Amino acid sequence: MKTKAEWQTLSQQITFRNQAYIGGRFQPAVSGETFASVNPATEQTLADVASCDQADVDLAVAFARKAFESGVWSTKSPKERKEVLLRLADLMDQHRDELAVTDTLDMGKSISEMVNIDLPDSIDCFRWTAESIDKVYGEIAPTGGDTLGLISHEPVGVVAAITPWNYPLMMATWKLAPALAAGNSVILKPSEKSPLSVLRLAELATEAGIPDGVLNVLPGYGHTAGKALALHHGVDVLAFTGSSRVGGMLMEYAGQSNLKKVWLEAGGKSPMVVFDDCGDIEKAAQTAAASIFSNQGEICIACSRLYLQRSIKDQFLKALMEAASAYKGGDPLDPDTRMGALVDKAQLDTVARYIKSAMDDGATVLTGGMPEYIEGKGFYVEPTIIDGAKNGMRFVQEEIFGPVLAVCEFDDEAEAIALANDNRYGLGASVWTNNLSRAHRVSKQIQSGMVWVNGWGGGDSTMPFGGVKASGNGRDKSLHSIEKYTDLKTVWISL
Repeated sequence: MKTKAEWQTLSQQITFRNQAYIGGRFQPAVSGETFASVNPATEQTLADVASCDQADVDLAVAFARKAFESGVWSTKSPKERKEVLLRLADLMDQHRDELAVTDTLDMGKSISEMVNIDLPDSIDCFRWTAESIDKVYGEIAPTGGDTLGLISHEPVGVVAAITPWNYPLMMATWKLAPALAAGNSVILKPSEKSPLSVLRLAELATEAGIPDGVLNVLPGYGHTAGKALALHHGVDVLAFTGSSRVGGMLMEYAGQSNLKKVWLEAGGKSPMVVFDDCGDIEKAAQTAAASIFSNQGEICIACSRLYLQRSIKDQFLKALMEAASAYKGGDPLDPDTRMGALVDKAQLDTVARYIKSAMDDGATVLTGGMPEYIEGKGFYVEPTIIDGAKNGMRFVQEEIFGPVLAVCEFDDEAEAIALANDNRYGLGASVWTNNLSRAHRVSKQIQSGMVWVNGWGGGDSTMPFGGVKASGNGRDKSLHSIEKYTDLKTVWISL
């Protein structure tokens, strides 16, 4: 790991790509409009970035469609696509420090998390998916002797991917790797709050051998570029990670246009349930802190609802407070920093409103609750633990996307399950118990796409990632992610 001084030096040497990437080259938005990409730790503008809208979407779709129909990528063998994507993964590895610094500056997350989590995951996603694509087989139906039924997977065509600001590079790779591996052309719209790393990624993709027009990147706002992609008749599939509210709007746009398939990973309010037979209170408390304070709490799977069995609550809170003390806001380029800045002033204000709402509802702030400033600047907030939370309180029900933990209590297993399920979201859940039967019972009954037992956030490229209820549909990662970007074709042959 480089020192803080070394990361700071590198940060001053980077030249940010700030134009749209269409048809294999950078170009300004057709309108000439730009928006500022701001470092949330210093409040300084990093770059003025092209602000794409309908005209740019039309152009990108035309390039993507032309590339797809030409067969320059879509008809390559899986083995050939694999080789290109593996080269891209290697290039990402070679430029890992540049990519890590870019996201740290653009989004405010700690450099340590970028180096130890985001970059390895992003590179592995491309490598694993690339290695998988030539191992996806078709089927032969069990027909009679005079017929042959063939079932195959075909690329859908043009995929639009709209990705969030909290994990700019990693969330993009979760969409790009399977969509490209399947043979599609892709138009990526990153969040306007953190667009810089994926613009560099597009350039590396061309260097790796991705043909022009197969990967296009359109920075811009959701209500302009994002809406235009969702309504466009030339887009065949839309993949989105973000809020449930916006996800619902995108589904409406798809219905108003060409009934394109829409895949959503849309927010969460994940519960962590700790039973009195938890074998390691200290480990559970440290995990609870990590699940809500890592990445400043700007994590869709953050366990922001903590349910403690009444008999162990006091013991657990003592361990939790100690664990939380390790998360202090600091310079994101300092490897010792465990909590960086929130992405912008609007997010800081949102977090502050939810903390005030909790206090107004009668909950008690045990620690945190106040904005912080590093050298008088930045959008920081203290790690916040709020006791006396009830499921009916707004801050317990709604996704905050900040370092705010609601602490609730329960008496028995049935109550714990009922409280955990009393929420519109169903992305992740964490269960702590040493009773194997209970672990199975509770995991089965919790309404969530993912459950971690005696842990949180575990998984790799082999495991699907996604939720149920208002947390969306479909899955990122694993072989199941490839299914989203292919169509099934059946061929019935009379012999």
